[in-house]
Amino acid sequence: MYLIIVGAGKIGSNLIEMATAGGNDVVVIEADGDRADKISGSYDCLVLHGDASNGDLLDDAGIDRADAVISTTNIDAVNTMVMLLAREYDVETLVSVVHDPDHIPIFEKIGVNIVENPQNLIADYLYHSVRYPGVEDFMKLDESSEFIEIELAENAPLCDLPLSEVRVQGHLPEQVLVAAIKRGDDVLTPKGDTVLCPGDLAIVLVNDTSVDAVLSAFGHDGNGA
Repeated sequence: MYLIIVGAGKIGSNLIEMATAGGNDVVVIEADGDRADKISGSYDCLVLHGDASNGDLLDDAGIDRADAVISTTNIDAVNTMVMLLAREYDVETLVSVVHDPDHIPIFEKIGVNIVENPQNLIADYLYHSVRYPGVEDFMKLDESSEFIEIELAENAPLCDLPLSEVRVQGHLPEQVLVAAIKRGDDVLTPKGDTVLCPGDLAIVLVNDTSVDAVLSAFGHDGNGA
């Protein structure tokens, strides 16, 4: 996917790390020069320094071919303008952080997938750590789907299996996608002949109906209802 991420603060940086690790083409727009330099030196992505509410900068970022635009700045007015500009280019997926709940109706009218007040993310993480103890990290996409990061346990059903076999043997549902694998300091792009090994950290796209099956396949007991 071709992703444009606006803002490289705490939320944006985590998203950049996950998106680049997943093998996506990522362009970052950051108004703060020091942050822009840090991201440029840390991740395999194009970083543009400037104000994303300037349409010319979004043009430079290649918004005409973007699959998604994700705005994570701490100013709702900037996020709104970015979403409006992206909507003009018919970008398929628009996602934004919203800090003030009073502004939510504005984003909804634009047709934006909303992440409410970032402080609420803390509650989400705590909830996930209790409900799904095998999940190391997660990134919510919408009400029913998310990326999770999960470690492959010793003697799990997926151990030493090539990815081409995991569905054939019924271990993972069809809708589940293994997007990336972290093995030590390396990040692997999954292929059919990629063999999963104990200790691998996998980034997996799941939904509400598949997460328990994924936990079981990776050797973790799910507590989901």
